[in-house]
Amino acid sequence: MQDQELVLKLAQTLYDRKAGDITALKVGHLTVLCDYMVIASGRTVSQVEALSQEVDEMMAKEGIALRRSEGAREGRWVVLDYGFIMVHLFHRDERAFHNLDRLWNDGENQLALPFDQTVAD
Repeated sequence: MQDQELVLKLAQTLYDRKAGDITALKVGHLTVLCDYMVIASGRTVSQVEALSQEVDEMMAKEGIALRRSEGAREGRWVVLDYGFIMVHLFHRDERAFHNLDRLWNDGENQLALPFDQTVAD
C-alpha cells in the first residue's frame, strides 16, 4: 500500500470511529520529522483514548510499528509516531488552543479525504 493510501485509510478509520475535524497533511517538504500528519479531534478524554487505540490497532494490522507515543494517559493530546506518519489526536479544547493545522498547512498540502465531514451525525 502506498503511503498516501495508508494515510487516507487512517483518516477513514478515524471518521468511522466518530473523530471530528479530521485533517491529513503532506508535510515532508516542511520538516524531517515525518512525511504526513493526520490531525483529529475527540469530544471526550475517553474518546481520544479510544481513537488512539483504534489507530494503533489499524497500523499494527498494516505492519507499521508504533515508534513512540505521548499523552495517552491524559487523553488531551495524544501523539502517535509511526515514522513517516504522525497522528495527533486532540480533545477539541486542546486542539483549538494549539492550532497545529495552522502551523503545518501551507495552503497546498492538505489531502482530499474520501468522506464528507460536513454531514451531521
